[in-house]
Amino acid sequence: MKLVLLFGPQAVGKMTIGHELEKRTGLKLFHNHMTIELLHPYFGFSAETWRLTDLFRVEIMEAVSRSDLYGLIFTYVWAFDQQSDWDFVNKICHIFESKGGEVYFVELEADMEKRLLRNKTPHRLAHKPTKRNVELSEQDLKNSMKNYRLNSIEGELKKKNYVRINNTHLSPEETAAIIIDTFKLGRAQQEEGEQHGTHH
Repeated sequence: MKLVLLFGPQAVGKMTIGHELEKRTGLKLFHNHMTIELLHPYFGFSAETWRLTDLFRVEIMEAVSRSDLYGLIFTYVWAFDQQSDWDFVNKICHIFESKGGEVYFVELEADMEKRLLRNKTPHRLAHKPTKRNVELSEQDLKNSMKNYRLNSIEGELKKKNYVRINNTHLSPEETAAIIIDTFKLGRAQQEEGEQHGTHH
């Protein structure tokens, strides 16, 4: 069982790269907006949304860690100056590691100009209705950069399976290839699925 934790600031390309990884490895993508978009119509961006978001994410990961899935790709905006974010990451890592699973840390960074362009791509807006007010999401992106530290300091993450990629000038395909190559993420699970007559 594998957990690929794909983290970095908003619009750095996490979900798009996650889709590419899912296509190439068979790991299932669970991007951070899947829970947000589910709850936002009812509770907006409120404390209740964030409470339920964490609850749903943890429960889904618990269920995946007990399943016969190959693993999960989870995208996350990690504020390194917020202890609650460290606590959440430790909690989800423990879910997988306590059952013998491997966790892979992939940190993405890109220039602000490139992120502002990626913030309004059709692919992003198709999957994230709450980002469709581009003016508002741009403001949010800029504010969060001022208010939080969304990339780690060198040496801060002491993890066995860790890679940091500046993907300003890389395509999602190129970035996914680096991740697969770095961690030797195979496709064996699809062959197993075929042997067992599993339909994808």
